[in-house]
Formats: sequence, structure tokens, C-alpha cells
Amino acid sequence: MGGHGFYVWSAVIVTLIVIIGLIVRPLLQHRVVLNQIAQELAREKLRKKTTGEGN
Repeated sequence: MGGHGFYVWSAVIVTLIVIIGLIVRPLLQHRVVLNQIAQELAREKLRKKTTGEGN
């Protein structure tokens, strides 16, 4: 690579890390949002059950 191997491979590694991060982060955030929605639905169901509105 004409003496530029370190630069080229470090650029490739940094690029791969960024691309992987751009793929993984939204997936993890999606999971967190789904868990938050499930918790809120469970709280709402419990609230309706305890106040008698669910009948």
C-alpha cells in the first residue's frame, strides 16, 4: 500500500465501527421503547383493575 497501510486499515476499522454502531444503536433503542410501552400498558391495566374501571 505504499507505506499508507496503517492509515488505510485504521480508516477501514473506524468506518466499520461507525457503520456497526449505526445499525446496532437503533435496534437497542427500539427494544427499550418496546419495554417502556409494555410497562406503561401494565401500569394502566393495574390502575384500571384497582379503580374498578375495567369492568
